Amino acid sequence: MARTIFNTPMLEPLLRSLSRGVLRLLGWRLQGELSPLAARCVVIAAPHTSNWDFPFTLLAAFGLGMRIRWLGKASLFRPPFGWLMRWLGGIPVHRERANNLVAASVLALTTAAGPLQLVVSPEGTRRRTAQWKAGFHHIARGAGLPIQLSYLDWGGRRCGLGPLIDPGEDVDADIAHIRAFYAPFRGRNEDQFDAG
Repeated sequence: MARTIFNTPMLEPLLRSLSRGVLRLLGWRLQGELSPLAARCVVIAAPHTSNWDFPFTLLAAFGLGMRIRWLGKASLFRPPFGWLMRWLGGIPVHRERANNLVAASVLALTTAAGPLQLVVSPEGTRRRTAQWKAGFHHIARGAGLPIQLSYLDWGGRRCGLGPLIDPGEDVDADIAHIRAFYAPFRGRNEDQFDAG
């Protein structure tokens, strides 16, 4: 897998300290720590209601010592900034051709060397949605990896990691359990997040 900012030598320790400092300066608390069992996992990023979620997710990932990759719409990867999005861990997704997304993600997770946390937004959009997409669950099960719950709580100005979930066979039950964890959190645009 291509080099990203998260696995660029000499930048990691510097960015970890810098990110923790920036979050503190902005009044945010960083909570939790990445379990050794989550060195390779699928990470849920929620609530996702604003473009501002992206820089805060990067700050939290650096602060927690994560090596994330994330899925983004292909238009983000066009010149002149496509190289930057890739370096920041982005993997372009052509939504009109997303039928192989789960298989491609499973393959990437199972063949990549070293620590890797694939970040997926279960809402699939910044707009309000009552139904979460189950792709994150299928990717985790297909790759035989756990699901790491992560959050950006704009209401409490906190970001961090929650529990690690082993995906079971009952997708609906797992998603209901996961959504219950997110019920107390608020997105930047509160009316666009539905954890229930």
